[in-house]
Order: sequence, then C-alpha cells, then structure tokens
Amino acid sequence: MKKDIILCGVGGQGILSIATIIGEAATLAGLELKQAEVHGMSQRGGDVQSNLRLSTETIYSDLIPLGSCDLIISMEPMEALRYLPYLSREGVVVTSCKPFVNIPNYPDQEVLQAELKALPRVVQLDIEQVAREAGNPRGANVVLLGMAARYLEILTPEQLRQAIATIFARKGEAVVEANLKAFEEGYGHQGETE
Repeated sequence: MKKDIILCGVGGQGILSIATIIGEAATLAGLELKQAEVHGMSQRGGDVQSNLRLSTETIYSDLIPLGSCDLIISMEPMEALRYLPYLSREGVVVTSCKPFVNIPNYPDQEVLQAELKALPRVVQLDIEQVAREAGNPRGANVVLLGMAARYLEILTPEQLRQAIATIFARKGEAVVEANLKAFEEGYGHQGETE
C-alpha cells in the first residue's frame, strides 16, 4: 500500500507540524517514508508545501509526480487549488474553507469556493472556528489533520494519536491533551461537502 500526500498552506499555519506528526506515525507503523519540503518561503504568510510519501514498499523518490497525489491537506483553500495538477483522479482534497488573504490580488472567495466544489472529492471546514470552540485556537492544523485522518488509510487514527502524544510530550500534558482534543474535533467532522 502507498499513500502520496501534499501538505500546503502559508507560513505560520503549522503545515510542518502536521508533516512531523504524520512522519512520527509512519515511523511507529514501520512504514517507508520520503519527505520533500519547500519551507524556504515559510516566513509568516509565505507559501509552504511538503510532499509526504508513505508506503509498505520501498520508495525511490521523495517527489510526487503530477497526477498521482492521493490526498491534498491544505490549511488554506487557494493553496489547495495550486496543487490540483498533482491530484489523482481518485484523490481527495481536505482543506480549511477560510482564506488566508496574504496577497493583494487574492481570488474572489465565491470563485475559489466554486472551483473547490467542482472537484469530485473535497472536504472543507472552518478549522479555525472549530479549534477556538475546542479551546485550542492554535490547534487548527491538528483539527485539519483529524479531518484528513479517515483519508490517510495507510495510518490508523490511533497511530496518529500516539504520534501527537509523542510530538507534544515535551510541552506538557495539557498541550498533549489540547492537541488530542483538536484532533478528535476534526476527526468527528465530515466537513461541508464530499
């Protein structure tokens, strides 16, 4: 089994934290893992993207070819659209529905939503609001990971929970619990459309 994932968003949103959690879960599961990151532009507001390739077999490249991505996990709707050429026909987009307007010519939100809703498999949610309601406003990225968990398939939700506990352990039990709660909130939501 193999899963090719593109994580994307803008600097400061926690994309690389999601990559770290998935990477830890893959290690716990004994999977092969290749990762390629673009985070030189990761100052707050710049484009951040990471390719994650997970497999039960050997992986020879860390880059996902065009048209073969199984899952796009995006903190920001426009960034999800940026990587559509990589998405396979059966691929799923899991994204925040709220834009992070960081450029003067940011697309109209209605146009953006129309493009997303035209996709065959897209799940959207206001992850920032869910994180606030869960008492962890900085945990929107973990809410997003929870939403995406059912589409990862190669990793179980329990492996992701274990990885969250491991990654956040040094910050204390309260931080671990807050992030596990954010994950559960995301996991419990189906999002707006599919």
